[in-house]
Amino acid sequence: MKKFILISVLLSFTIMTVHSQDSKLEVGKKIPEWALPDAKGETHTMDTWEGKVLQMNYVDPDEEALNDHFNDEIDKATDVDKTIDSNYFKGFGIVDSKSTWKPNGIIKMIAKRKEKKYGTTILFDKEGELHEKWDVPMDSYTIVIADKNRICRALYKGRVPEDEVEDIIQLIIELTKE
Repeated sequence: MKKFILISVLLSFTIMTVHSQDSKLEVGKKIPEWALPDAKGETHTMDTWEGKVLQMNYVDPDEEALNDHFNDEIDKATDVDKTIDSNYFKGFGIVDSKSTWKPNGIIKMIAKRKEKKYGTTILFDKEGELHEKWDVPMDSYTIVIADKNRICRALYKGRVPEDEVEDIIQLIIELTKE
């Protein structure tokens, strides 16, 4: 009986480890599903923007300006230059509320400003659910580019290097044409 219990416990840990490894966010792999609310409480998933290439910004509010240079260029490519077809692309933010010391009122104010600036949707991860599902760092800024099949095509943790911005824009353009 003791052997059975020991084997069961070991098997459980093995299954948990394998499951945990399968859910990590990695380039070339399917992005783990999630469901998060916007400021109005409406729940969104990646399927909310079915058929579109996604740029998901997972952001600690303390780092909210870290990749403005990148987002400004994406916005320009979408709205001014029209090189990114907005019919096939959606960029949005996910607030990592668990990583910040800031009160909810300030977080919502920052989110509202970003929504207006970029004409986008901001979602809220109040419990830090995506830290576990995606295995991304707390107190940071993570950008995920997903194709229409929800395969991760690019992953940036921290600041996007200036010399890579145009490459990411070209990747998005190519993905929207698939």
